[in-house]
Amino acid sequence: MSVVKSPLPEAHLKIVADALQGALVDLVDLHLVGKQIHWTVVGPRFRTVHLQLDDVVASTREYADTVAERASALGVPPDGRAQTVAATSGVDTVKDGWTDDAQAVRTLVDALGAVIGRMRERIRATDEPDPVTQDILIELTRDLEKHHWMFQAENGGKRG
Repeated sequence: MSVVKSPLPEAHLKIVADALQGALVDLVDLHLVGKQIHWTVVGPRFRTVHLQLDDVVASTREYADTVAERASALGVPPDGRAQTVAATSGVDTVKDGWTDDAQAVRTLVDALGAVIGRMRERIRATDEPDPVTQDILIELTRDLEKHHWMFQAENGGKRG
């Protein structure tokens, strides 16, 4: 049953729906990763990293809503259920227990980098089928890249 009729041709809608669903899952999972680390980070840079994580969590939550509403506007029911996120996310899981501040930063750098790579693929895929969706993906990727830069700078660009 489709309650909302999409203005996009069916072939374009399939591409856009896949891009939006993938973006939604990545954003929901990135939000959860950010919150988990936010709750468990320890170390001399606790406060800095803790507050920086709040920014990522707020951004991902806001953009997840934007992406889900775009899908709904196109007649595609978004799926942000826990089981869907767990089964389809490309974000690595976070270890249990406390997270040392340097590891927290490395985890966020890796998670953001992975999501950004997939977002850029979605930007390319939606270029012709739906520039409106592409614009949303560009905007959110810009924001994710800013967070990525800031977390890289937090560890002085070090990976280990």
